[in-house]
Amino acid sequence: MTIEPLVEPVALNRLRWRCRRGLLENDLLIERYFDRHGACITLRQADGLQALMELPDNDLLDLLLARSELSGELDRPAVREVLAQLRPPMPRTPA
Repeated sequence: MTIEPLVEPVALNRLRWRCRRGLLENDLLIERYFDRHGACITLRQADGLQALMELPDNDLLDLLLARSELSGELDRPAVREVLAQLRPPMPRTPA
């Protein structure tokens, strides 16, 4: 098993700043991601997160809320991993 390198603290602060969004909903989900995973974000995950941050706010929100799915060049393992971590837990429906 190989251990992936983590993002350096200065780069992590830059990434966190880069992730600030115009929609409050996006900001809340991204902040929750950093609260949960910030101490152990790998370089690969940072790359996936940066790719998501290139999206317009509404497109990002649609992905985060699973109203749309990844496609094209965004549909790659690093982005899928980060998106899964960013998405809020789906409520369980009674059987």
